[in-house]
Amino acid sequence: MGGRYFGHYEVGERIVHAIRRTVTETDNLLFSTLTHNPQPLHLDAEYARASEFGRIVVNSTFSFGLLIGLTVADTTLGTLLANLGYDQVRTPRPVFIGDTLHAETRVVEMRASRSRPDAGIVVFSHHLLNQHDEMVCECLRSALLHRAPDA
Repeated sequence: MGGRYFGHYEVGERIVHAIRRTVTETDNLLFSTLTHNPQPLHLDAEYARASEFGRIVVNSTFSFGLLIGLTVADTTLGTLLANLGYDQVRTPRPVFIGDTLHAETRVVEMRASRSRPDAGIVVFSHHLLNQHDEMVCECLRSALLHRAPDA
């Protein structure tokens, strides 16, 4: 189990996630079609070539999903009761096929659960960066976590 329990974090703590991922054309195509998103900027090379980007832009909801996935092993794997919400999701830069992405997390808030004495809420600020260390996606994630069994 890679995740940590509530109480095993500190506000201000920074986590650099080791897993990196290069985005492929297949990733973008499958995600866009599986989610019924026909946006030509994601699927039509000729349309995208005529856009301000000059090439296909990866579906931003794929980037958001990848961001969360890259962070799970180091944050909530095996300790999560529920994700309570995602706030302030931003995609300040586009992601392109061939970009290699990595994630960083900061712990921004912690509080005990009022209704569950065996749990607490941790608010993570997740950041997805490309190979140039430019932020391409960010969000706040509120997670309800188990307390350590011995706590």
